[in-house]
Amino acid sequence: MIIDLPSTTTSQLNKKLVEIREQGGQVALGRVLTLVIVADDDDRLEEAIEAANEASREHPSRVIVVAKGARTAAPRIDGQIRVGGDAGASEVIVLRLYGPLAAQGQSAVVPLLLPDAPIVTWWPGTGPKAPAKDPLGELAQRRITDSAAEKAPIKALTTRAKSYVEGDTDLAWTRLTSWRAQLVSALDLPPHEKITGATVTGEADSPSTELLAGWLAEYLKVPVKRVKSTGAAGIISVTLDRRSGPVELHRPDGRVGTLTQPGQPTRRIALQRRDNKDCLIEELRRLDPDEIYEASLNGLSKISSGTAPKAAPAKKAPAAKKAAPAKTAKSAS
Repeated sequence: MIIDLPSTTTSQLNKKLVEIREQGGQVALGRVLTLVIVADDDDRLEEAIEAANEASREHPSRVIVVAKGARTAAPRIDGQIRVGGDAGASEVIVLRLYGPLAAQGQSAVVPLLLPDAPIVTWWPGTGPKAPAKDPLGELAQRRITDSAAEKAPIKALTTRAKSYVEGDTDLAWTRLTSWRAQLVSALDLPPHEKITGATVTGEADSPSTELLAGWLAEYLKVPVKRVKSTGAAGIISVTLDRRSGPVELHRPDGRVGTLTQPGQPTRRIALQRRDNKDCLIEELRRLDPDEIYEASLNGLSKISSGTAPKAAPAKKAPAAKKAAPAKTAKSAS
């Protein structure tokens, strides 16, 4: 069920929520948290709401969407309440803020927060440089950004690394869970030799590739080279150097990876790129600081960079020698 409340106020929205619960039996009690989504009012907004709805099936919550509309419009709030099948296991409140109100999201959100429930703020698109200093970030125990959604992903990642505060996290980091698990599992198999170096290859503007290299540099304490490639999207491969031969996890197509290492059979592993829904579900499982993510941010300064070697151009076949012109009867005489 979707109820539209154009040109409304937060008090009217709260009153309508109570009315819905009394008439239809929709219950806001038992919600484990409040998820605040901050985004522009564009075509990608519904994707973020759908991801939150799916995540709410594991983490029942009140979802408050701050959708920033045209800054030049007259100031107003267009509200919308979604419950039942249109809201997963949550209740969704969409606040479309126009004019000067687009910059006053905190004032609109505070009256709608669930009492005594943790708050998580998520920026599915362009986020602030310092999430903890943003007015809506200040409300939250957990702040989720996505460097991959920025216009300059690597720049956004390094900027937030400098402004990191406990509680910050990034979906570019969450997308690495499967890669990290496979690499750790591979090192649990014999031969148990020391890693002497590592190479991480991926798309030039892939923040997940940067974070994976930072994680290896911080925890293995070995030289890590970050190779930029245009051959595929996201992470392409990781190579861990050992005395008996390298451990290599290679994923050229973004779906299936191949793990090879000396003394072990080659294995094919499902390594498909994770969508926002799966990453959001994982992030909402914890509200405490992510020390490993923080350490990986520190490791960014320890990696060296390079570029993937270009394929050698194919050699041209030597041109065939022209045949000597045949002598005519006249010239032969």
